Amino acid sequence: MVKVAVWGTGMMGQGLLHYILDRPNDVELVGAIVTNSAKEGRTVGELLGRECDVRMTTDSEAVLANRPDVVCICTQSYLDEITDQVEPSVRAGADVLGIAETLAYPWASDPAWAERIDALAREHGVTVLGTGINPGFVLDALIVVWTSVCLRVDRIEARRVNDLSPFGPTVMASQGVGTTVEEFERGVASGTIVGHIGFPESIHLIGRALGWTIDEVLETREPIVSTVARETLHVRVEPGAVAGCKHIGRGYSAGELKVELVHPQQIHPHLEGVDTGDYIRIYGDPEIHMANVPEVPGGKGTYASTGNYIPLIGAAPFGLLTVVDMPLPRFWAPTP
Repeated sequence: MVKVAVWGTGMMGQGLLHYILDRPNDVELVGAIVTNSAKEGRTVGELLGRECDVRMTTDSEAVLANRPDVVCICTQSYLDEITDQVEPSVRAGADVLGIAETLAYPWASDPAWAERIDALAREHGVTVLGTGINPGFVLDALIVVWTSVCLRVDRIEARRVNDLSPFGPTVMASQGVGTTVEEFERGVASGTIVGHIGFPESIHLIGRALGWTIDEVLETREPIVSTVARETLHVRVEPGAVAGCKHIGRGYSAGELKVELVHPQQIHPHLEGVDTGDYIRIYGDPEIHMANVPEVPGGKGTYASTGNYIPLIGAAPFGLLTVVDMPLPRFWAPTP
């Protein structure tokens, strides 16, 4: 029985909580830490609409005092935003699984942070791992696995075409959905429209796995302009307005393009005749062309990935790891 605490009970945290409660003979939920004080004192059961009397709390110290084996952090995207969650979890002697995109390969954005957390995890005899659908699987770990059947790899191209429609207003704003083209361009310039978070992480992770020295990562963001009206619960896009962001990341080694990742994200792509999917091309010997249609759903894939690492992380080496340092993940079947 693995004792698990979940930090963050938004869409991803709730999905992970369902996953945990579906495994009552394998996992004991010992706490749910919330960042929204309005949830204080409510039970997880009330939140999810199923039986569970664990009460949500903003008191992280009280939850960590329960000595969880694993803390799953489902909150923000950037390292500085999760530091105050990762560090106390590690000091409490818990392994950490986090869905922050920058945690997939922290050396890409903040090498000093990565070295500090690695040393702290080793000191306390625990493991810290970034998980998720992307980064974490489709545009990095899955690519690395496919290279295992290659005799030679020259370069990699991969593309994830997905539908943003299920997501809330924060994601819509970060992708520039609903803006004019001019507003989109200003948002990219100011950093308020970021597109996908994680291309440097994925590219460096692939490079590390294949022994490539990635010395430059360049990113471009282009507006996806709609020709039809589109609408979700959170935004309406008129013809001529921006329905999403086409984000491209390119990784170079000694001036040679080695990795190109393309991620066009928009609401209701089917209205423009666009099918979603995940596509990988590995140029080498043999040449690999993989296609998965439709896309792996981002939300389900992220919390499934996190949950399926729970039984693996306890036996992992101590320190800050990446998914390519871990055993091959697999579905964790609940014990009857």
